[in-house]
Amino acid sequence: MFCIIGFHAYAQVADTDKKKPADSIKNDALAVPDTVQHLHSKPISWLVPGGLVAYGGLSFAIKPVRNIDYYFKGVVARSAPNYNSKAADYLQVAPGVLVYGLNLFGVEGKNRFVDRTVLLVLSGGILTFADGLKYLTHRNRPYGTSPLSFPSGHTGAAFVAAEFLAQEYSWKSPWYGIIGYTMATTTGILRIYGRDHWFSDCVAGAGFGILSVKTAYWLYPHIRSVFSHKNKRGGSTMIMPSYQYGVPGFSFAMQL
Repeated sequence: MFCIIGFHAYAQVADTDKKKPADSIKNDALAVPDTVQHLHSKPISWLVPGGLVAYGGLSFAIKPVRNIDYYFKGVVARSAPNYNSKAADYLQVAPGVLVYGLNLFGVEGKNRFVDRTVLLVLSGGILTFADGLKYLTHRNRPYGTSPLSFPSGHTGAAFVAAEFLAQEYSWKSPWYGIIGYTMATTTGILRIYGRDHWFSDCVAGAGFGILSVKTAYWLYPHIRSVFSHKNKRGGSTMIMPSYQYGVPGFSFAMQL
């Protein structure tokens, strides 16, 4: 998958009319943007992650749904009783890393570096609230190692990264979204095979992850507008996050 995405990224750069040197690419990536692209998702697209969360919740109340969890537990016990791998720890962040890797190679996403990074952090913060359900549901993991099974945090983080990749690059090619979601789904499967989570934990985690990113992309333009102001003469004042020469901070701009 990385070979495919790497080839596609190379093709994107090769087709660009103006080739930028490495320093220019770096400066563009770290430049403070003056706009932020809004969420581009149809309202119906919220139904899928909402349905995933609902499925996870139903596993607490509907026995047939809960029985599916026990079925997959049996499948894992029969097919891979000794499975032990940390691959999910790394795979969960791979789609997010890919976003910055593509930008490094000159393939521009929907938003510039600063806005993109704030959106990712905001998405992670929203997911943290959902992850707090672990302390309310007190569901035991499949082998009773702890009562913090629902929802799956690894799966949620993986789908945050996958939806983040899709939001930034799927307008260029649907393959970006396909690859990101393949990585995220594999993360959820590995968490089940690692006997860390039930099937419904991972399904709900996926839903929470996608919803977190969609919410962040919907909220962020409104949050930024709070820090901008237009005077009576049409001039604007804006406070924006910045990242220059490895130092994060804020930039103040005024149009007279």
